[in-house]
Amino acid sequence: MMRVSKTVERWSPLIVLAAVLLLWQLIVTLFKVPEFIFPSPLQIAREFIEFKGPLIEAAWKTFWVTMLGFGIAIVVGVMLGFLVGSSRLAYTALYPLMVAFNAVPKAAIVPILVVWFGIGLGPGVLTAFLISFFPITVNIATGLATMEPELEDVLRVLGAKRWDVLIKVGLPRSMPYFYGSLKVAITLAFVGTVLAEMTAGDSGIGYLISSASSQQRVPLAFAGLVTIGVMAMAMYELFSWVEKRTTGWAHRGSQAA
Repeated sequence: MMRVSKTVERWSPLIVLAAVLLLWQLIVTLFKVPEFIFPSPLQIAREFIEFKGPLIEAAWKTFWVTMLGFGIAIVVGVMLGFLVGSSRLAYTALYPLMVAFNAVPKAAIVPILVVWFGIGLGPGVLTAFLISFFPITVNIATGLATMEPELEDVLRVLGAKRWDVLIKVGLPRSMPYFYGSLKVAITLAFVGTVLAEMTAGDSGIGYLISSASSQQRVPLAFAGLVTIGVMAMAMYELFSWVEKRTTGWAHRGSQAA
């Protein structure tokens, strides 16, 4: 198998992105697609320049609302995951209910949240929380529940109590699962916030996209979508960076490769 250089591997995401943008621009230009149907990257870039101020303001609102809901999801997800993963009774009683709740479309919940909390901050925070806590719970529970029985038996023979095994062995062993869940959950949290803003918001990227679409300013709506993608990707990379520096022992094989 041909070995790919580290330089090419490092820059491969940007190379692929540039190729996609170039192909996108060529297709729109050659087929003369109207911008209100499918704008080109250049048209979207012009919207970024023209509406830089409103986009930054809306992005900041969406970002901190998402982070607030995501922070609550981390706390609740870790607590529930620890409970479900450490107790067979809790797993049997709670896991099916959480799966059923996660299957409920969050778009159907937003109108109910509007009735309870009104238009504004509340629905955005709660939707971000509701859509992102489940992956964290499942991964923490999986990390604890899949701990080798032989290892636990040896530790118990050596005098360790159940609590000691969970805290000193189970939780560290769950950290790779935890970081993996964060990288998935943060993208879902942004989806939840934008969904709430489009349905019941008075500001933020979701509200901007909804307003631009109603005015047939499709390039501006695409600019909002790109902004959300950039924020989600930045948070994903941040968690990846933290993961590599705190759980490097779990990635020895991939680093060696």
